[in-house]
Amino acid sequence: MIDLRSDTVTQPTAAMRDAMANASVGDDVYGEDPTVNLLETTAAEMLGKQAGLFVPSGTQSNLLALLTHCARGDEYIVDQTAHTYRFEGGGAAVLGGIQPQPISPAADGSLPLEEVRANIKPDDFHFAKSKLLCLENTIGGRALTDEYILQARHLCDETGLCLHLDGARFFNAVIATNTNAEESAAPFDSVSICLSKGLGAPVGSVLVGSVDFIKAARRWRKMLGGGMRQAGVIAAGGLFALQHNVERLALDHTHAGQVATTLEQKFGADQIKHATNMVHVGLATSLYTQLREHLQVKGIRAPRPRWVFHLDIDDADTAKVIEAIEQF
Repeated sequence: MIDLRSDTVTQPTAAMRDAMANASVGDDVYGEDPTVNLLETTAAEMLGKQAGLFVPSGTQSNLLALLTHCARGDEYIVDQTAHTYRFEGGGAAVLGGIQPQPISPAADGSLPLEEVRANIKPDDFHFAKSKLLCLENTIGGRALTDEYILQARHLCDETGLCLHLDGARFFNAVIATNTNAEESAAPFDSVSICLSKGLGAPVGSVLVGSVDFIKAARRWRKMLGGGMRQAGVIAAGGLFALQHNVERLALDHTHAGQVATTLEQKFGADQIKHATNMVHVGLATSLYTQLREHLQVKGIRAPRPRWVFHLDIDDADTAKVIEAIEQF
């Protein structure tokens, strides 16, 4: 099956499997796993940060950031559609006593900064303490502009907030905006990058920030059960991904754009939205159900109208998707 459900469904390549099988390992809780240490250092250097921390998932990485930036009774300001607020089980509130302050996004996917400013609480014991602004990049496949991110940084500097980025698809944004990773990460106090989406690793994320920040986050990781032992076996997949799979994300964007163009020709441009490696198909439910069933027969899995392109979808697969749409 050609699987358009998500870029989390990728399989490790043969070369990645070899790197994992041959990884040097040690006890990471003691800081002795050389492959984990190299992954953490590599990710931090790529993003221009002092230190990194390898964790099992993006959800844990974001939670560690929230727990490190905020204390009980503090709050973080966040897009109400963002992963940290909507899809991570309420972990910050449940485990950290951290209150979310959700805000509706603008049409372009960004968080209106005037709304952020309006929701920062005054220094009054009636209110939770506003401590952190969380952004996501990409969000819904859309990359935040460098100008917007710098404006968010300026707002945080003015108001004393810290700034965290859920960079689940951080490198997709880097490719889409034609910047480099260090420049894109510079405005943020902390960044979580996911290795198991478009980069194609089977598991893991890396949280990066200052030395002191990562030291505190490492303590939280242990408390949450994220202290892994000979983790170099899986860290090697993430290291391979950073070394080999970043630039190729542009191909996923190209494939998504090609399919989006075909959908626009078939259904009209106003029904289709394309950004980076995602295509959103805005058809009526009954029509989409027919399209989904037609694609299933053709060997294409697309159960929901958000199609995500990734390294397991090559030129030939993309051509098959286009042909199936044209035959519908």
